[in-house]
Amino acid sequence: MQTGKLIGQKLKAIRLKSDWTIQELSTLSKVSANMISRIERGLTVPSVEILVKLGRAFGKSINYFVAELETTSEVVFSRPAGRLGTTFEDERNLLAEPMTDGLRDPQFSSFVCTVRKGGHSGAQTMYHPGDELIYVLEGNLRVHIAGKIYLLSAGDSLSFKSHLPHSWENAGDEEARMIWTLSQFPSVF
Repeated sequence: MQTGKLIGQKLKAIRLKSDWTIQELSTLSKVSANMISRIERGLTVPSVEILVKLGRAFGKSINYFVAELETTSEVVFSRPAGRLGTTFEDERNLLAEPMTDGLRDPQFSSFVCTVRKGGHSGAQTMYHPGDELIYVLEGNLRVHIAGKIYLLSAGDSLSFKSHLPHSWENAGDEEARMIWTLSQFPSVF
């Protein structure tokens, strides 16, 4: 089943189980009713930020939407060819390959990310609970955090509290590749 459809089905099921309308969920999660409707119908794959907000409304981790208990394990070994990535073809121009897919109830999510030339996080800054760690493998990434700018090159790392307003962009003429890790806390991320 496609990722978007699976996430949409789970979102609709938990919303109906909670006896909430789309508008009520929108108010609680601070995600637009239109976006929630599009997710539930499988028309869009939500960003990590949106999944965080939706998860918080239900007291669930982000993995509730993307993992099946029967297919999770306490140990996960993956090879590059076996990681199924999600490509965001919007302004992000981002390919995110999860390295923790299949791990039962992880306290973090880690991705190998490729940001194509010109890719960026969008017009608005992000903020959410938890912590983030970025380790650049190749290329250059510019990260804006609470008014400061950090230019990362291969071998550089940056960790920060995710509640600080932040955004990112590819700062080079080539693709930038990195390992991106986000912490997860029950009921929050």
